[in-house]
Amino acid sequence: MSGTVPDSSYYVPRGGLPPQSALTTDRARFTEAYAVVPARTLSDITTSYLPGWEGMRMWVLARPLSGFAETFSQYVVEVSPGGGSDAPESDPGAEAVLFVVDGHLSLLVDTTQHALEAGSYAYLPPGVSWRLRNDSGATATFHWIRKRYQSADGIEEPTSFVTHERDVTPIEMPGTDGAWATTRFVDIADLRHDMHVNIVTFQPGGSIPFPETHVMEHGLYVLEGKGVYLLNQDWVEVEAGDFMWLRAFCPQACYAGGPGPFRYLLYKDVNRHAGL
Repeated sequence: MSGTVPDSSYYVPRGGLPPQSALTTDRARFTEAYAVVPARTLSDITTSYLPGWEGMRMWVLARPLSGFAETFSQYVVEVSPGGGSDAPESDPGAEAVLFVVDGHLSLLVDTTQHALEAGSYAYLPPGVSWRLRNDSGATATFHWIRKRYQSADGIEEPTSFVTHERDVTPIEMPGTDGAWATTRFVDIADLRHDMHVNIVTFQPGGSIPFPETHVMEHGLYVLEGKGVYLLNQDWVEVEAGDFMWLRAFCPQACYAGGPGPFRYLLYKDVNRHAGL
């Protein structure tokens, strides 16, 4: 598939600290049904680090935790020039999606080399050998979404692939005249995959016109623009750089606020029985 990427600029956190003169009041929320992690939370003092990496720091947006995310973890990873890892993943049962929002990275999957740039998307199945390096002269930033793969009888595991947002045609939601579209990197009929990581785009004034209430757990990172999002019973203003976690069955809807598109990177678990 091929398509045209909207004239967009992915939000990239730069760290730092708010000045002492800044107000403490913020939009940060943590409830039993949803959480909002505002962009300014991604400061120098909220970073984390991992063994086996050089020249990196990251912000943990979600992790499996009682009363919070259950199926996935999500990091925003910043890699300095010359940094990276020859063994990024320590869990052989974990699958991953990498989505680059800034800079250039070199990804080696088994014996195949891939040059990644802003908008590049990589799917990495469990157990695959991969390494990631920043061989450029500037900092690179990417999202790293991890899930323990759930196998299914008679279904083979998915294979790795690398693509770019510009090479995937957004699919318009019926009856919206393009106001609401989804860039799907994996075919929804491909039952090998037990998670989808897509990009959802709303044009100014576009909306989810009813409270979606369904089984999928969601992680939403706003790549661009602003909107008003219904989370359970609360309408919350969100903007580029904000992250939202939604528990399964948490009602959700939204309005895009303009003046440009409202776009977010969306995680959800799919295609498997509910554990009993």
